[in-house]
Amino acid sequence: MKENYCLQAALVCLGMLCHSQAFSTERRSHLRPSFHGHHEKGKEGQVLQRSKRGWVWNQFFVIEEYTGPDPVLVGRLHSDIDSGDGNIKYILSGEGAGTIFVIDDKSGNIHATKTLDREERAQYTLMAQAVDRDTNRPLEPPSEFIVKVQDINDNPPEFLHETYHANVPERSNVGTSVIQVTASDADDPTYGNSAKLVYSILEGQPYFSVEAQTGVYQMSVSEAAIPGEEVGRVKAKDPDIGENGLVTYTIVDGDGMELFEITTDYETQEGVVKLKKPVDFETKRAYSLKVEAANVHIDPKFINNGPFKDTVTVKIAVEDADEPPMFLAPSYIHEVQENAAAGTVVGRVHAKDPDAANSPIRYSIDRHTDLDRFFTINPEDGFIKTTKPLDREETAWLNISVFAAEIHNRHQEAKVPVSIRVLDVNDNAPKFAAPYEGFICESDQTKPHSSQPIVTISADDKDDTANGPRFIFSLPPEIIHNPNFTVRDNRDNTAGVYARRGGFSRQKQDLYLLPIVISDGGIPPMSSTNTLTIKVCGCDVNGGLLSCNAEAYILNAGLSTGALIAILACIVILLVIVVLFVTLRRQKKEPLIVFEEEDVRENIITYDDEGGGEEDTEAFDIATLQNPDGINGFIPRKDIKPEYQYLPRPGLRPAPNSVDVDDFINTRIQEADNDPTAPPYDSIQIYGYEGRGSVAGSLSSLESATTDSDLDYDYLQNWGPRFKKLADLYGSKDTFDDDS
Repeated sequence: MKENYCLQAALVCLGMLCHSQAFSTERRSHLRPSFHGHHEKGKEGQVLQRSKRGWVWNQFFVIEEYTGPDPVLVGRLHSDIDSGDGNIKYILSGEGAGTIFVIDDKSGNIHATKTLDREERAQYTLMAQAVDRDTNRPLEPPSEFIVKVQDINDNPPEFLHETYHANVPERSNVGTSVIQVTASDADDPTYGNSAKLVYSILEGQPYFSVEAQTGVYQMSVSEAAIPGEEVGRVKAKDPDIGENGLVTYTIVDGDGMELFEITTDYETQEGVVKLKKPVDFETKRAYSLKVEAANVHIDPKFINNGPFKDTVTVKIAVEDADEPPMFLAPSYIHEVQENAAAGTVVGRVHAKDPDAANSPIRYSIDRHTDLDRFFTINPEDGFIKTTKPLDREETAWLNISVFAAEIHNRHQEAKVPVSIRVLDVNDNAPKFAAPYEGFICESDQTKPHSSQPIVTISADDKDDTANGPRFIFSLPPEIIHNPNFTVRDNRDNTAGVYARRGGFSRQKQDLYLLPIVISDGGIPPMSSTNTLTIKVCGCDVNGGLLSCNAEAYILNAGLSTGALIAILACIVILLVIVVLFVTLRRQKKEPLIVFEEEDVRENIITYDDEGGGEEDTEAFDIATLQNPDGINGFIPRKDIKPEYQYLPRPGLRPAPNSVDVDDFINTRIQEADNDPTAPPYDSIQIYGYEGRGSVAGSLSSLESATTDSDLDYDYLQNWGPRFKKLADLYGSKDTFDDDS
């Protein structure tokens, strides 16, 4: 246990010694003054300026497995513009910043707060920057540095496997040997490990066997193939078995080494040639590779029997493919003035067919990216034009996509993004930034209130800053000598409105509308007139607002607040009386309007004289139906009270002894149509005689009780006292006898 402590102490001392030596070395190499004006001459006398180096690093190393009580100092960051007044703040970011490495933002000292293990991570990449402490404005560009973890001997060597095997070839004179191998640490022999090694002597070597003994593998690849795609396979034979027969393949020479690669398929012992980068038929149509096959395991004792490898030539032909067009640029950026007329040229895109056929190209705009159809493109030359004036204030940038397709094969097409910037034109006048409203206290004083502004105003401009501020505020020329108010431009895009006099009174005028002209700094300048509302208000002795209502006008009219309240009270009382009257009438169920007489049409007129039917010709007398009173030209009305006597028209009176029923009915219809006092069509018409002997019999129910009817009405006795009268009239004969 004591030996371990002594060993750790020695390691710590050794680490601190290395730390000090590295510190002095880094200080000598990095603590040098910054060069601000050093120049060098380049080619042909050109003067090159060396950029300023503002950072000075003191330390980049930290010892692993440090277990001291305090965080270990890694180093210090210092900027040559740091004067030591504390105005500079150092910021650390990157791998482990804030968790493993912390920085004193004033001094720049970096400490490691955790124990580091080089075997887990050998170095950390950090970023340092000096900023202004108050504003966080960068004072130096960010600089990257690396903190390396110094190794100490804290791990013993280990074998990857406990036992290593090798085969002994047949006919070997040496035989198989098993050797105990021990791995130990040179600094500490106690750190060690051991493993068994079983090895064999190799014999035989790989060789290629190419068909037709041409010594060349022929392959082909399409120019449309993507990287990683298999081109072909080669195979070398080896008579050995097991590990001695393993072969690996590499490309050792050829003009296609940058475009092709080869890997080993250990299951089939083949070399797989793959495409590493895209090829172009139009650029180069064939490539040649020299592939080598070699044994993986070679015994040094038999190296002279080698070379244990073989080479073969691989020729790869590039096949032509129909490729889509290619734009000359990966993206395009164009500019156009806002409000430019329709048809203005924005710019051009250009694409070409990379194939040898060089097919013509046709251009089109992806309408999914130009839904408003702001642009159109010439399908032949690729010139983009506007279809309508553009407004920068609505959209400053417009992004569209353009297709280029071969005319003979529309499926071969390419797409490129096009960004169009709308340049600003001074087409918007500045306006008030808010709906301003000013207040001024009424006063009997005659001196102007010029110490404080009534209101401070500012403006907004939809145009770009080049055509916006600075804003200029002024009064219109026609009221430049306004006796009440004036405008003072603060020259910071704001202005103050001041009173030129005192003695404002609400009785004279309680509201002032002040026009203010605002101009911008664009070319040509734009201006607008905005109206500022200024109210005269009542204030207390300290200038605080009390009321801005125009009470003076109401008082002069002779109608006080009390009078208004009295009028409203009277109106409310009248409404209450009307509501009570209506409520009482409804409770009594009486109509609101009383008629002197009831409607006579509600009266029922009865008669008990019946006439005969169609066969009763003896009793039928049309003269009786005509009503004798009607012969004299006057028809009495029994349903209403007549107001005047109606004289019928001459020529409508039928003959007394006429028996023509049709003429009789027509006459009565004409009388009803021409008589304003005649009842409506559904009024009851009275006939004094109907006749006797009708086949249908009597229609009256008054004599039903005396008829021989088979109907039984005894059930009416069970309906209660309300149906007693009907039960007595229609009951059976026995019932009548019982009642008597």
